[in-house]
Amino acid sequence: MSRIEAIISDFGGVLTSPLLDSFVAFQESSGISFEELGKAMAAVGAQNGVNPLYELETGRMTEAAFLHSVAAQLTEQLGRACTLSGFGERYFAHLHPNVVLIDYMRELRGRGYRMAICTNNVREWEERWRAKLPVDEIFDVVVDSAFVGSRKPERRIYELTLEQLGVSADAAVFIDDIELNCDAARDLGIRSVWFRSNDQAIAEIESVLAA
Repeated sequence: MSRIEAIISDFGGVLTSPLLDSFVAFQESSGISFEELGKAMAAVGAQNGVNPLYELETGRMTEAAFLHSVAAQLTEQLGRACTLSGFGERYFAHLHPNVVLIDYMRELRGRGYRMAICTNNVREWEERWRAKLPVDEIFDVVVDSAFVGSRKPERRIYELTLEQLGVSADAAVFIDDIELNCDAARDLGIRSVWFRSNDQAIAEIESVLAA
């Protein structure tokens, strides 16, 4: 087994507070439940033959088109006028840096590891998410789904990240808060840590690095 040379981290939910916090805040401010939002996205997907979230996160749909189509479906479902205007601003207002993990990533860079972020994100949100942490100070590589046309757990986004890092799959460790994304990375031979808490993730990463 190769020595670990590179660390690949997710952004939202690992280097930030839990994404659920932002969705709860949106639900409280809009009166639109997770269930209704999910039903609306599923209905839009059924109408168009493709999941709108996947299209958004791979840069094939604009944020404006996504919000318009989902808001129109919500209006029909709920029988009242619904708008998702300002969703991005409200979402990021409740997304905060995970200082403990960011400091740990900085430490890992200082220990000589190549560092990457691999994120499912939205093209129009790039400036907002990058403002949450010192990306260029810590990370050598950023692979953003909205700019590369592939999203986790698709194989290609992991391959692109490894290519840009210049390492083989067995020389990298991947951290993500979604278990499915970790499973997909393992299928490629990347050792993976499913993030649930800071202490748990750091302990598991250190165990991998010491192996």
